Amino acid sequence: MRFHAQYVWLDGNIVKWEDAKIHVLTHALHYGTSIFEGIRAYWTGRNLLIFRLEDHVERMFKSAKILGAKIPYTADEVRRAVIETLRANDFREDVYIRPIAFVSTPTVTLDVRTLDVSLAVIAFPFGKYLPPQGIRAAVVSWRRVHNTMLPVMAKIGGIYVNSVLALVEARSKGFDEALLMDASGYIVEGSGENIFIARGGKLYTPPTHASILEGITRDTVIKLAADWGMTVQEKPITREEVYTADEVFLVGTAAEITPVVEVDGRPIGDGKPGPTTKKLAELYAKVVRGEVERYVKWVTPVYST
Repeated sequence: MRFHAQYVWLDGNIVKWEDAKIHVLTHALHYGTSIFEGIRAYWTGRNLLIFRLEDHVERMFKSAKILGAKIPYTADEVRRAVIETLRANDFREDVYIRPIAFVSTPTVTLDVRTLDVSLAVIAFPFGKYLPPQGIRAAVVSWRRVHNTMLPVMAKIGGIYVNSVLALVEARSKGFDEALLMDASGYIVEGSGENIFIARGGKLYTPPTHASILEGITRDTVIKLAADWGMTVQEKPITREEVYTADEVFLVGTAAEITPVVEVDGRPIGDGKPGPTTKKLAELYAKVVRGEVERYVKWVTPVYST
């Protein structure tokens, strides 16, 4: 996977990749005071389509509001910055886009309300984040941060240390991904994904008040499943329910829809991606490429045709 491009958008200007630099005393580097999004754009052979750009930018501004930092651009300016970055790099392949607003004042004070905020947009070629044929996951010892401790609904950089620790533990034990429990012992998330399980012909996913990120891919899957005629219920999910589920899958911008075929050494279902997971993954792949008329409003073309 090549994490490189020619150009980056930084504080209103397109700059060369190697010139996108910040000071070592930048507040966000020391305290995790950044707000970011992960967005994908898909190359169709004719155009590059950004998936749910407006929703991602809207969530970014909500995250900044929760942190107490002010992004010095409008939502429309951020959307245009994303498109400008992709055009400057002239991508003709699937890419990952990382808009990031970060408290950039060189200082050690903690109060962010009067500090400067910078904005950057980085994009680079990106394929599959996790093996699409299915992954092995482990329930780790680290618990998902509770929303009374940190605002987990926001994509704030510092919160992701929780995810880093969880994934390192899982990978060190030979697994592909981590599953985190909350303080009450319910399974709530992967290290960077929301979780769904299928049991008895129904889909279940943890509710948004259960210390999870309000994922945009999660919202997409709920809408696709409902339109497909499948019941989706938000409820707490126990470890035992995961072990005995017919299917388990993780969803996220990077992960897309990834089957989980084993948890803690126990096969899920018959140990292969299940029919619901495969159906949703196939539908999702068409939707993000603008091939389903009902959801074409979710994609933003980059190039004029």
